Amino acid sequence: MIRVQHLTKKFENIVAIDDLSLAVEEGEIFGLVGPDGAGKTTMMRLLTSIMDPDGGEAWVAGHHVVREAEAVKAEIGYMSQRFGLYADLTVMENLDFYADIYNVPRKGRDEQIGRLLAFSNLTPFKRRLAGNLSGGMKQKLGLACTLVHTPRVLFLDEPTNGVDPVSRRDFWQILYQLLREKVTIFVSTAYLDEAERCNRLALIHQGRMLACGTPDDVKQLMRGTILEIRTQEPRQAAAVLRQQFPAASVGLFGDRVHFVSTDGQNEAEHVGKTLRDAGLPPQSVRTIPPTLEDVFVSAIGTGQRAVGWDELAPGERRPTAIENIQSNGGTALATRSGPTLPLQPPAAPIAVVVDKLERRFGSFMAVNQISFEVNRGEIFGFLGPNGAGKSTTIRMLCGILAPTGGRGSVAGFDIRTQPEEIKANVGYMSQKFSLYQDLTVEENIDFYAGIYRIGAKEKAERKQWVIEMSGLEYHRHRPTAILSGGWKQRLALGCAILHRPPILFLDEPTSGVDPISRRQFWDLIYQLSSEGVTVFVTTHYMDEAEYCDRLALIYRGELIAQGTPEKLKHEAMQEDVLEVVCERPEAAMEALAGLVSVKEVALFGNSLHLVAKDGDRAAAETRSRLAEQGFRVQQIERIVPSLEDVFVSLIEARDRAEQPQEEVRR
Repeated sequence: MIRVQHLTKKFENIVAIDDLSLAVEEGEIFGLVGPDGAGKTTMMRLLTSIMDPDGGEAWVAGHHVVREAEAVKAEIGYMSQRFGLYADLTVMENLDFYADIYNVPRKGRDEQIGRLLAFSNLTPFKRRLAGNLSGGMKQKLGLACTLVHTPRVLFLDEPTNGVDPVSRRDFWQILYQLLREKVTIFVSTAYLDEAERCNRLALIHQGRMLACGTPDDVKQLMRGTILEIRTQEPRQAAAVLRQQFPAASVGLFGDRVHFVSTDGQNEAEHVGKTLRDAGLPPQSVRTIPPTLEDVFVSAIGTGQRAVGWDELAPGERRPTAIENIQSNGGTALATRSGPTLPLQPPAAPIAVVVDKLERRFGSFMAVNQISFEVNRGEIFGFLGPNGAGKSTTIRMLCGILAPTGGRGSVAGFDIRTQPEEIKANVGYMSQKFSLYQDLTVEENIDFYAGIYRIGAKEKAERKQWVIEMSGLEYHRHRPTAILSGGWKQRLALGCAILHRPPILFLDEPTSGVDPISRRQFWDLIYQLSSEGVTVFVTTHYMDEAEYCDRLALIYRGELIAQGTPEKLKHEAMQEDVLEVVCERPEAAMEALAGLVSVKEVALFGNSLHLVAKDGDRAAAETRSRLAEQGFRVQQIERIVPSLEDVFVSLIEARDRAEQPQEEVRR
């Protein structure tokens, strides 16, 4: 269905696609993975006849992408990262519009649209203007519009960025249904657990193919053995191991540490002893097969880490964020339009206080009497599905949106009466990240430096720090519009913290960013936290949520759980969780769907997670059912629930509790 021969595409002196060849079979799901700027989006645009190549040839559904461009477009569906919604049309009007474009027959159209609305949880919002949806809800509407017809080849450019775990699971169920209908799917993704589910995938870097094959084939690139270390303090354990083994690759994977070993068992013993000597005794150190993320980092990783504020000049330590504020007498920053305002770090140990906070939009309650506190220097994770009220809460705390009930304070300033003082004391990186597309990288930095009234000497140092932190040295004079999504996000983060704020609000800051960039980003977050900066972050990456000191889960505007990641995993779920490793997990999931002992079954990377009241009974029945249907089972074991398991379980429990009330209201 897709054939590519020696494809090449250049932009000025940059080779975006470099002599790339591949083939994709009918009814296959083919994944394209690589770091930001690797050429994934360019490849999509070439194959969808949006852009012409400079060399080589490609065919899609039997049609040449240049000579038969219109025939190609008639056979495909394409969801770009910008997804082309019409902001002044409602959700339903957007779906109807795309159905008209794709000539979807009127007969059966309502059923198809209804199914897509249900999948995306947009049914309650079908009369809302698309421009008024949250970022994640817009992403899901874009998916629904792309799937409103059934194409022969479906191109999806990072389709689940900004989508919560519940919706991601639902989305992949739809993809498997399309596969059964022999639709060929070509998907790029920043979620490497999703890449594990592809029949085959290609790993590209700087426009070149590094590997192509099944996920197991690609894992053969891995050199060395992976040691998985479980410990109560994974962040501290990773820091100790990086210091003691500077030549080794050490990475955080949620609540675990992965250590690339070259010496097998001897190194495992050395690692265990090192952690015990540091007062961080590991719960377990074991050898595991490599994940695709391990391979990705091994094949592409540069070994670079985030550049901190105290590393601007070799051998010279710069003041930390808090120290800089104190040394300037607490007066350095300005709002966009107001005068210079006093900036003091939070004097109390509590940086953010929220008490019964509310926000209504007409009759819709977006945030409903939530209460919590965030400590100074804490990394506080704010989780919830799309449209739950996360961004609305952040906008109230940043002084951008007035609450309609309750109270709150940030850095000691009241969110109702002192919004300008709050703006001077916080850094805010929104989902749209507020960059000016027609300005260059340097011009964006200069613009924000002017807003914050940063002096000439400090401006030069801080500008260079942002350039280094974002990895944009070779793009500093390029328009921001041509940057990849990951580079834009790093630049936006740099602009948000140019003025060294004591409190930082990050709204899904790593959505769509590759694993290496995400690791570097979180290294920077840890450093800011260690300097006393309070970090308030929303994320849909559940492994990132593990890195937070504490978490709060909001759903339908209400706070339904709070606690440390460890506490939530051990106390929030009453059921057992089983991990099942077997062949063809997507087919095995269907085989297990009818088991009475299994409450829920879901894909988790290339394995399955089963939720059951009685784990022993469910394990026995699962093994028996899979054997009956010819599935080879490698492993079934009870595990500690992941945060994704907890996230899904809590939301579904709330839905079940509210269902009778909703039926009464109907």
